[in-house]
Amino acid sequence: MPFSIVRNDITHMNADAIVNTANPQPVIGSGTDARIHTKAGPQLLQARQKIGSIPRGQAAITPAYGLQAKYVIHTVGPVWTDGTQNEEALLRSCYDNSLALALQYRCRSVAFPLISTGNYGFPKDKALQIAIAAFSAFLTEHEMQIYLVVFDNAAFRLSEQLFDRVASYIDDNYAAARSDSRYRREMPPMCQATEMVMEECTAYRSMPVPKAMSLEEILQQEDMGFTEALLRRIDESGKKDSVIYKRANLSKQHFSKIRNNPHYKPTKATAIALAIALELDLADTRDLIGRAGFALTNSSKFDLIIRYFIQQRNYNIIEINMALYEFDQPLLGA
Repeated sequence: MPFSIVRNDITHMNADAIVNTANPQPVIGSGTDARIHTKAGPQLLQARQKIGSIPRGQAAITPAYGLQAKYVIHTVGPVWTDGTQNEEALLRSCYDNSLALALQYRCRSVAFPLISTGNYGFPKDKALQIAIAAFSAFLTEHEMQIYLVVFDNAAFRLSEQLFDRVASYIDDNYAAARSDSRYRREMPPMCQATEMVMEECTAYRSMPVPKAMSLEEILQQEDMGFTEALLRRIDESGKKDSVIYKRANLSKQHFSKIRNNPHYKPTKATAIALAIALELDLADTRDLIGRAGFALTNSSKFDLIIRYFIQQRNYNIIEINMALYEFDQPLLGA
């Protein structure tokens, strides 16, 4: 999964590079900076002193010494004032320049904190949206595993407006589904209109019983499987495989397994991720994932969040995964 959200201490991450929210001057600051220096040992400060000062929005790289990483990328985030002092552009530069260094040093994985949201006071929801935009743009062009590492859930917050909209959508649909203990079977529209249960619907009971089919006849009606349907939709979209698997938060290797195996059985998260990558509407999403044996229901928060984003035509899988994480649901991708 090229993008993952991890709840951990960033100093414990096993990645090629760890991003440090550094002080502009070559001294040890507080928070993430202090933890990284403590774990890396005194050699990290010596290497940082050789670099000298780092302007806000810029980044520099050193060995990681006692950390489990190869490199530490030091970036200096902006101090939040009122949003009119170029803070957002400077924060985006922190992400872009750090990713550029990771790419230059051929890192296969990089772990980020949510930059500037500690002592520098950058609003967490705004910082998160900037991180989403930076990661999305980078992963569209490049292959790399990006981790967003949050020390605890208090450090992670979707925009309040988006969180409230998703929460309201879940409340409106999930609560209603859970309160209906009858779990009715599918019935004809006439029965649905009068909200009668199937056993009480005279019209349904009077429908002729279809002739029983043999097993051989049933098997002859087998529809195309998930892989065939997926590849057909990719061909119809005119998009390259690389565009699809990146949008789906899948690795190139994982997608190759799907393409080369007509009997591939995806997880639900992978099937939905591919539907998101293809920007399918709700009906087509249900059709595609149904070929893998999955459905979207009102009795699952995960399903409702997916439905919400599809109905809003928001197919940014990183933003969707942020919402899934905040509601404690599995992430999309491999």
